[in-house]
Amino acid sequence: MKKKLTNSLIVLFIIISHFGYSQIVSINKNADMELFREVPNVKRSKKTLEDTTEEEEEEKTFKPSIQVGSIVHMYASYQQNGFGPGGNRETIDNDPDAWSKDFNLYRARVLVGGKLSKNGSFFLETDLPSIVGRGSGDSKNVKVSPIILDAQYEHTFGNHMLIAGLQLVSHNRNGLQGAAALMANDFTFFQYPFNLFADQPLQGNFGRDLGVNARGFFLDDKLEYRFGIFTGRNTGEFVNDDPALRYVGRVAYNFFDAEKDYYYAGTKLGAGKTLALAAGFDLQGTYQNFGFDFFLDMPLGSAGSITANGAFSALTGGTDTTGTSFATLIPRQTTQFLELGYYFKASKLQPWIRYEKADVNADGLVQTEGIPVNAFNDLNTVTVFGGGLNYWFAGYNTNLRLSYTTWSQENALGENQTQGQIWLQTQFFIF
Repeated sequence: MKKKLTNSLIVLFIIISHFGYSQIVSINKNADMELFREVPNVKRSKKTLEDTTEEEEEEKTFKPSIQVGSIVHMYASYQQNGFGPGGNRETIDNDPDAWSKDFNLYRARVLVGGKLSKNGSFFLETDLPSIVGRGSGDSKNVKVSPIILDAQYEHTFGNHMLIAGLQLVSHNRNGLQGAAALMANDFTFFQYPFNLFADQPLQGNFGRDLGVNARGFFLDDKLEYRFGIFTGRNTGEFVNDDPALRYVGRVAYNFFDAEKDYYYAGTKLGAGKTLALAAGFDLQGTYQNFGFDFFLDMPLGSAGSITANGAFSALTGGTDTTGTSFATLIPRQTTQFLELGYYFKASKLQPWIRYEKADVNADGLVQTEGIPVNAFNDLNTVTVFGGGLNYWFAGYNTNLRLSYTTWSQENALGENQTQGQIWLQTQFFIF
């Protein structure tokens, strides 16, 4: 582990030595936010003739460049034992309503972005593979080697682009949001359905997958399309295997401001006007996921701006157990999501509420592996409700978020349980 950390420091030292620390600082003063996927370029404006002329002059004297940044999330929580996925909801030798305290380092990401040519750029991002602190389990887990989260190359062709490598994969907006511009204290529980970890059905990496994604814009940048081909699950393990790739697509229309950010914002803090409607799909073998979503962020009244973010998806692993079958891995279900908040520009406060539900409706015993269908559905259906208050005293760069969230789910005895979590989180983002 020490060797891995030493190697990481050596790589960072080589980068800084090659480009020069003073050069990195100079570049970051006028950072190209498009290179940092995790935070939106909310101050984007339409290009003027003067801007175009300056860009043409820069292209004549182009030099490769690099930018370095970091995102850190730390939190203190007070939650009941039965809260959340993996929560202990058993009533034998356990009290699911008992409260426990945690202090954790949740995210510690290093972001590196750069321009390689006039039309080519790269983005590299690391993260912690697990929480550092009491929330990591029996130990504090203080020695953690970072992992590669994103590693992608983008090449532009006018208003269209190809992105190859490890990247966020989702058919809906909620699954394509950056960590630095969330409205709630964290991502939703069901935005990366079955795609969060390597041991889940789609074998994702914190919502990431490896592949090639095409993206572009039409109609004065109002209509956006995305279509990608990814590795998805290693399907070689299926009986009578029919090797299948993962196909993910999405079409979105923005009625007001165009959105050019690759990873979307969860809230824009009153910058501009956004109303986007979209629909998409996520397919591999017998796994199918179709959905639609909307996003609204614009001034409302003289006090500030409103943010609304919603999505609905219907997914299933099918009932066919031959070939590349996800039948017993992903039962039929729908997921619903809604966030609503209001940003007060004078005080920089933003109250918000959030609702989520994973409503499981398995298609027969083939999807439940023999468990009675009704019992299986009741046991796996989850409802999440919560709200909080954000203080954006330095915008995306530094902020505080206080939230209370409830998790409702049946236990093995058929008893419905609701447990809660109080979360106080601080964020800093620097570039």
